[in-house]
This record gives sequence, structure tokens and C-alpha cells, in this order.
Amino acid sequence: MSAGRRWLVVGSAGMLGHELMARLGDDAAGMDLPDVDITDAASVAAALDVHRPDVVVNAAAWTAVDRAETEEPAALRVNGEGPAVLAAACARRPGTRLLHVSTDYIFAGDAEAPYDEDAEPSPRTAYGRTKLTGERAVLAALPDRAWVLRTAWLYGAHGPNFVSTMLRLEGERETVEVVDDQWGQPTWAGDLAARIVDVVGHDAPPGTYHATNAGRTTWWALAREVFRLAGADPERVRPVSSAAFAAGRAASAAVTAPRPAWSVLGHGRWTSVGLAPMRDWHASLEAAMPELLAAAEKPV
Repeated sequence: MSAGRRWLVVGSAGMLGHELMARLGDDAAGMDLPDVDITDAASVAAALDVHRPDVVVNAAAWTAVDRAETEEPAALRVNGEGPAVLAAACARRPGTRLLHVSTDYIFAGDAEAPYDEDAEPSPRTAYGRTKLTGERAVLAALPDRAWVLRTAWLYGAHGPNFVSTMLRLEGERETVEVVDDQWGQPTWAGDLAARIVDVVGHDAPPGTYHATNAGRTTWWALAREVFRLAGADPERVRPVSSAAFAAGRAASAAVTAPRPAWSVLGHGRWTSVGLAPMRDWHASLEAAMPELLAAAEKPV
């Protein structure tokens, strides 16, 4: 589906970037710091001049959610101003399209039903605010040539994430406490990369889409499934409330961002553009597990 298009993946060294490069092969060029800096207009212009892409994917972001609480201007520069710079550079090149990856954190996380694509954003964290700024900048600059794909609970073999942490802790601790009152959709970076290729390959209409694996679960139930698929006893994963977990973290004196209790996103727009929603998170995790175990240096 990518044949005939030139892709530029910005943030290619990250978890999603790795998966995109693997799927796109020779159709894509990948760039990351220090070779391109999305906050620097001259750097971005030079990258586009060299690679002359038809499609730019912005997989670069400040993802340190807690640090953003005390370093919001720095996070805003990457998550807000950086996408604006990319979008402006694409706007100056006729036909160049931009696909920008965003997050569930742009919502308040206090709903009881899946957030639709057109639900009103109301971020409660610095990270969410900065990512929302980036979304709006992209769509304002490229209303007819940009896609925003919001994802959540992303995991993969090529970067730090919850699933990889659980695999590590399984080998280090007899029991692990995990919050059981936060709901979301575990999403494999490999499936998200495949969906990005689908969006471009099918010439999906520009706009905002929710790109998470289907279904819903809690962090605790996800951890239990990780243990099970790794051949460990799921009963070693103990449930704990968010309040109790936060109280324990507060003892470290570090500033932490509030985690959304509800990160479940609706997928209604896929059907309207002729694409099926992404597969269920259980199936995706099982498919990803051999690669995750290999990355964790565990036997399959």
C-alpha cells in the first residue's frame, strides 16, 4: 500500500518509528535527533529538501509525562511547536501530507463511555496540553492534507513501556502491585504502524482518528495477561487502587502527573471511511509477545 510514495519518518529511532521503518522498507527514510530537530524550521526544511517526501509521519514527541509537569515549556516546544514547524514546512510543499501521532491524554479521562473522535478535549496534565497544542497546529496548517491519529497505552519491543516493564519485573520480584481502577486499550506499536500505512494507502480523508486496539482492560488485568503469556503465574500480580499507588509514589517527593481513569477511545470513524477498527488487544498482545520476550532476553 506504500508503493510509489516517498515517506519520511521523523522520530524513527523510537518505538513506533522502528515499527514503521520495518514495514515501509525502501519506501521510507528515517530521521531522528541529531539529524533533524522538529523545533528548528531550518532543520526541518533541510530534511524535506533532501528527501522530498510525499508523506511525513511525525512519531517524535516528548513522552516523559511526569517531567512535563515541571518542564512544560520544554515539553511544549517538542509537542506543540515542533508539529507546527513540521506542518508549516509541509504546507509550503504542494502535495506533501503529514500524519501526526497524538494521545488519549488530550481528554480528561473521567468519562464512562469511549471518547469519540469529536469529543471535546479537556487535558488535565501538562503533557496532554502540549499534545493538544500540536494537534491543533497540524490541522490548522494542513486542513486538507493532515491526519491526526490518537493512540494510548502503546507498547513494543523498541522502547520503554508498561508491557516491557512487567516482563522485567516478573523476573525480579515475587509479586507486583498494579492499579486496577484505570481503564484503557493496550496498543501494539506494530499494529499502529500498520494502521498508519493503511490510512495513507487508502487515501483516508484528512482529520482525526482514534488508533488503539479494540476492547478495554485495566493495567492490572493487562499485567496478568502479560505474565500468563510469558509462562508466569498471573496470581503474582496484585491489584491496588490508584489512590494507594499514588500515595506510595508521593513518598519519593517527585512531582507526578495524574493518570486518567478512563483512556478508552471510540473507533467510529474507521467504518465511515471504509476501514475496520484495529483488532482486539488480546490478539495483538499474543502476536507481539514473541518479539517482546526476545527483546527482554527471555525464552519464548
